[in-house]
Amino acid sequence: MDNQEDNKEQQHKRRERYSGTHPKTFKEKYKELEPEKYADTVAKVISKGSTPAGMHISICVKEILEFLQITPGQTGLDATLGFGGHTVEMLKCLDNQGHLYALDVDPIELPRTRARLEKMGYGSDILTIKHMNFSDIDQITDESGPLDFVLADLGISSMQIDNPERGFSYKRKGPLDLRLNPEKGISAADRLKTVTQDELEGMLFENADEPHSAIIARAIINEIKKGTDILTTTALQSIITDALQFLPEKERDDGIKKSCQRCFQALRIDVNSEYEVLYEFFEKLPDTLASDGRVAILSFHSGEDRLVKKSFKRLLKSGVYKDIAPNFIRPSSEERKVNTRARSAKLRWAIKA
Repeated sequence: MDNQEDNKEQQHKRRERYSGTHPKTFKEKYKELEPEKYADTVAKVISKGSTPAGMHISICVKEILEFLQITPGQTGLDATLGFGGHTVEMLKCLDNQGHLYALDVDPIELPRTRARLEKMGYGSDILTIKHMNFSDIDQITDESGPLDFVLADLGISSMQIDNPERGFSYKRKGPLDLRLNPEKGISAADRLKTVTQDELEGMLFENADEPHSAIIARAIINEIKKGTDILTTTALQSIITDALQFLPEKERDDGIKKSCQRCFQALRIDVNSEYEVLYEFFEKLPDTLASDGRVAILSFHSGEDRLVKKSFKRLLKSGVYKDIAPNFIRPSSEERKVNTRARSAKLRWAIKA
């Protein structure tokens, strides 16, 4: 009898409450992390212009669908599945006819998205999800045949940014990891142990246009030489903050914030070999598209956008593409107001000859 009572008590153990009136940490935001159960809470967070914890609000959905012109019976690819928001909208356009392939390199978020989409009724008859990098896009067409449309959203998902255990944001303490696939490669913390000052300076400048790259690189390497292990997001933020105290007081806080964002971006690009992956994707992409096939690419920083623009222009000139976006497309002012993470987004498109 005593054992039964103990088990009953364990089963009905109350959730640990947070202090104050609003949850602050990722785990405390349990209502946002269970959108099916707490839809009202999620709606309230979105209405305030924020992204609920564990969710991702898709960007430029209207503009993407208007360009892709998806019709029932077509075959397409979402090269970056993420939370599955764009995927769902493309599946609606297919109307249970044709097929959509979706890829993601993240072994943590992919099973969650797969389960969510299956619960919505999107099974293997209409949707094939693969755990793979979009640089291997050529492997998809061996199975799918030529693709009528392709979407690649190059931004990292809000679920990844908001989870401190992934180490993507300097705003929350967590391991300095930054890998999209934590099962492969080395973390950002380990990368800093091997990098030279010149390499680090180049990385910060080339990957993120960091104006204080030399000063920040020197500060980081000096700490490492002292025997400091930079293992957490906040430890790196602290070094950057100390290094930039020379900035004029009026612009110091904003300058430090932007430099932290750029430094984390530069490290993330490096540990995930993001530019190398993009080059490979762009080289293989035309051969996967059917004639008149359409591709839309959403980028979130100037380095990515430059690569997209150069690739599209080069392949237009060589006759591979018959048309490309004359300029990038921004999310509407209404979307940028509702979703602050849409502010830096740039959409470009191309059509295969």
